[in-house]
Amino acid sequence: MPNPVAQQLAISPLLIRERTGSIGTKEIISVLKGEITALHVKQAFSTELAEEITANFVGNPGLKERKDGVPGQYVGASHYRKDAATYFAEAENARPYVDALFENLVDPVRALFGALKRELHNKGIELRLARSEHGQANVCRALSWSGSGTFSLNPHDDVAQVLRAGNDYELSAVAHNTVAALNFYPSMPEEGGNLRLWSHKPTVADRKSQGVETTGYPYSAAYLEDVPFRDVQLKAGDIALIDGGFVHGVTGQSGSGKRRVLLNSFFGFARPDLVLWWT
Repeated sequence: MPNPVAQQLAISPLLIRERTGSIGTKEIISVLKGEITALHVKQAFSTELAEEITANFVGNPGLKERKDGVPGQYVGASHYRKDAATYFAEAENARPYVDALFENLVDPVRALFGALKRELHNKGIELRLARSEHGQANVCRALSWSGSGTFSLNPHDDVAQVLRAGNDYELSAVAHNTVAALNFYPSMPEEGGNLRLWSHKPTVADRKSQGVETTGYPYSAAYLEDVPFRDVQLKAGDIALIDGGFVHGVTGQSGSGKRRVLLNSFFGFARPDLVLWWT
């Protein structure tokens, strides 16, 4: 029997670009401009670097369990379901722990941030970390999702949490453009843990209908039942960059050995001449 919900859902085609090598700033800008949905770069950083970052995550004194209804562990700060004062204070407190992820290593996130900053500067566009009187965002956070079952991270969108961030956050303006989510993967499990993207970009009305207006999390299996999707098969050393307005999630993981660890950041245009970056 057809799902009455899904029949009304707007289907947006997924344009996913996959290749091997280092990530290019022009491709990043094409995701920011909404020209492509996702970019998957394989073997974008070395396995040695990936293993060192993973070890620094597992042994990090700032490693915490999430307590906001999303199962997982993290190092760093998340703006999700927090007011600006709380988030920026957390970001300041977490900075030494985030730095410790890259102790005596080349930080691949900061390197990308720096390259993109130079490229955008040449176009008269400023790229910087989001800030307030309470402090400024970190360049990334490290995460390991631990949901059990079909998804280790349930289907969600990244726009709702930015749209509802509030006036104290300068980053809320980004919700009217592409909210890009950038993920580096230092560690992946033997099986699963793939990035699933659905061909659907929810509207405010869609979120209201699902009761996820302020969070964008989680969308039910019934809601997405008839929506086409693509799985991006990830390995350690890969980078994925996606338009976070599309519903996405992480498939269940198996294998008792390696855990799935990622470094995550968000960024997007707040104004035509300003791109903000945060976690």
